Amino acid sequence: MTIPTTRTDLATPRERTLSSGANPTPIDEADRAIIEALQRDGRRSYGSIAESVGLSEAAVRRRVQRLRDLDVMQIVAVTDPLKLGFAREALVGIRVHGDVRIVADKLAAIDECNYVVMCAGSFDILAELVASSDDALVHLLNDSVRSIAGVTEVETFLYLKLTKQTFTWGTR
Repeated sequence: MTIPTTRTDLATPRERTLSSGANPTPIDEADRAIIEALQRDGRRSYGSIAESVGLSEAAVRRRVQRLRDLDVMQIVAVTDPLKLGFAREALVGIRVHGDVRIVADKLAAIDECNYVVMCAGSFDILAELVASSDDALVHLLNDSVRSIAGVTEVETFLYLKLTKQTFTWGTR
């Protein structure tokens, strides 16, 4: 009998797949067609989608719920923060000393931070911030981001104009 010695050895096959970055959720062509239809128009009715993919409305409803439950997709309203009165939007490159995951989790807990990704390259983390004013952005950067233990450097890239934001890239 082999005794597990690492967290990976103790993980279930699904947990190992999730941690490896592979797609653990099998989706078929009907799922792909449903996702692509909702990417083009998130308000499209299940009946309309059902007609285009050749399933019943109930089947589409079940599949959408399954995909949502498995966190394969979300259905949300995507906005342009600058058009809603938020004066500043910025991408922030962050360098970290220590456990990057802890810093990423603390950033994710900040309400004004709507995107956090751990990455390789010049920065350990990229985060997107939305602020109501320049003063609010300064407060976020100084009091919320730079004050996190482990953050060693922060570089801010201010958004001047949103030229393209799309979520219709499909399911490739």
